Amino acid sequence: MAPALHSDEIPIDAELVQGLVRRALPSHADAPVRRLASSGSTNALFRLGDELLVRLPRQPGGSASISKEATWLPVLGPLLPVAVPEVVAVFEPDHAYPERWSVVRWIEGTHPAVVDPDTSIDPQRDILANDLAKVLDALRQAEVPTRAVNDPHLQSYRGEPLATMDEATRENIERCRALKDFDLDLDAAEQIWAESMKLSGVADRTTPRWYHGDLAAENLLVRDGALTAVLDFGGLSVGDPTVDLVVAWEVLDPSARELFRRQVGVDDATWLRARAWALSITLMIWYYWTTMPERRARCMAVGRNVLADAGYSV
Repeated sequence: MAPALHSDEIPIDAELVQGLVRRALPSHADAPVRRLASSGSTNALFRLGDELLVRLPRQPGGSASISKEATWLPVLGPLLPVAVPEVVAVFEPDHAYPERWSVVRWIEGTHPAVVDPDTSIDPQRDILANDLAKVLDALRQAEVPTRAVNDPHLQSYRGEPLATMDEATRENIERCRALKDFDLDLDAAEQIWAESMKLSGVADRTTPRWYHGDLAAENLLVRDGALTAVLDFGGLSVGDPTVDLVVAWEVLDPSARELFRRQVGVDDATWLRARAWALSITLMIWYYWTTMPERRARCMAVGRNVLADAGYSV
């Protein structure tokens, strides 16, 4: 059993998954089940044989995101210029497990390396910047049907105006101050956040658009520098898509970041709001500080990139 990340974590291990597969997919009853070392915080991930991946929500209520992916990935997937998970099947709760769970096709690839202010300029990052811009443009151009606008499962705080994050972000700054080995300049972070609040308000209430909601390195796959797949659409929502720009401060060096900015064609205010979103999401890491060291390292790199981008010494 992997260490719990949440107080209400559902116990999930390979034995449980094997039992679920035997009952729901008897044709794969003998396929090996292997837990992925880098399972995310929302779903536990298990490789099933060589071609499939089992995704099980870690917390009560996770069925909604499983159903969302099954409903909307077949609609949006063909519109995107990269691969997305193909949902093979969604299964109802079993007596041994209380949520819906899914099986998707395995996609080969590696996660892009995270950059920080000391990372050398890499021309391949320009390739990634162009590819990411194409994905975001495709999402922005995709039709948003009325049923999506009115679907409560497609509404998220990440699609709301930045100002709605003010109280939580300031609280998270204080939580991070309490961490003994937190080495990001929180006074600088607080100043950047205060400045960002001057940019927020009516201006970032945009026409609702599709956005991924968690466009991060752990949800991207690359091959030879090119983006080949975007994973985990559990956070897919409709609203202000600014939050999807956050990826620029995680996987793009300054040169590629500027190229990405030009390609997506956003104005200065939107770009600075996106940078503030990157900072706000970074400061949530106190929750996983001891349980997800890889995510902690990625978030700290994002925070350093934001500070450096804003002209602070890191």
